[in-house]
Amino acid sequence: MRHEISPEPILQVGLGFMASKALLTAVELDLFSQLAEGPRTGGDLAEALGLHPRGAADFLDALVALGFLERSGGVYRNSPSADTFLDRKKATYVGGILEMANSRLYPFWGSLTEALRTGEPQNEHKHGGDVFDGIYRDQEGLEGFLHGMTGLSMGKVLVIAERFPWADYRTVLDVGGAVGCLPVAVAQRHPHMSGGVFELPRVRPVFEKYVASFGLEGRLAFHAGDFFTDDLPGADVIVLGQILHGWGLEEKRLLLKKAYDALPDGGAVLVYDAIIDDDRKENTFGLLASLNMLIETRSGFEYTAADGRAWMTEAGFRSSRIEPLTDGYSMLVGIK
Repeated sequence: MRHEISPEPILQVGLGFMASKALLTAVELDLFSQLAEGPRTGGDLAEALGLHPRGAADFLDALVALGFLERSGGVYRNSPSADTFLDRKKATYVGGILEMANSRLYPFWGSLTEALRTGEPQNEHKHGGDVFDGIYRDQEGLEGFLHGMTGLSMGKVLVIAERFPWADYRTVLDVGGAVGCLPVAVAQRHPHMSGGVFELPRVRPVFEKYVASFGLEGRLAFHAGDFFTDDLPGADVIVLGQILHGWGLEEKRLLLKKAYDALPDGGAVLVYDAIIDDDRKENTFGLLASLNMLIETRSGFEYTAADGRAWMTEAGFRSSRIEPLTDGYSMLVGIK
């Protein structure tokens, strides 16, 4: 019997923006935080969120069909995953990255064709601005960006805190570590560990507030600086999480060399990104993330494990390995 082909996979991808935008809008409206306080009828939710009756029921029921809400007898509640990860009041909230996707990435991706034809960023750079100037312009924007990065990193960070052999080390430094979710996760799980982050000075109050919320002020410290112009503080393990992908080849090599110089003999650099499989055929997310770097940066790109390991060898690391994390991410570990 001849194998029947179907257009459905094509249509699901081509129209996937509809489901994406429904979820992003629900996060923007803070729907999930509302329902975390208790189940609500559709009418109550529409009134609380300021929704017009014409679209409210379809919007809420689409979120049911997508698995983000549950409905029984006209009453809506969060699904278990939405309640855990999309309630703004919970420490497990990952919606920060979705907020940024809604306000920035979603419209920028509309210019992918132009990016592919010009090789130029399609974000704030396109109109003479700078992405970080916009993000760092005020404290609210800065905190939103930093918590967005935390949301994007959290799943990977928890796996790293669990799997990496922290018993062999005593200190960790997360370079460009935002609010410090990785050192916090490591310190919580491994009481012998101390360390901190190396970040731009304006990040300090956000880091200190986050760390204090876990009672870890005595073990985790903030180190102010610029990783391109300043030497990195020493630590047994230096982490470059979602850092290398934002820069060109020269900068990638420079940062790995800086990490090598800051480590003791036997120390480790831990790099995690959406690392592409060496055949460039399987990690769809990594390849799309590299296109996002085309849209968002002047020279950044995702890379294969073979690329990363070669750069580590060039920097002087005596051995390296790759380990899968979650959701298309992997970590490269280099040993000095």
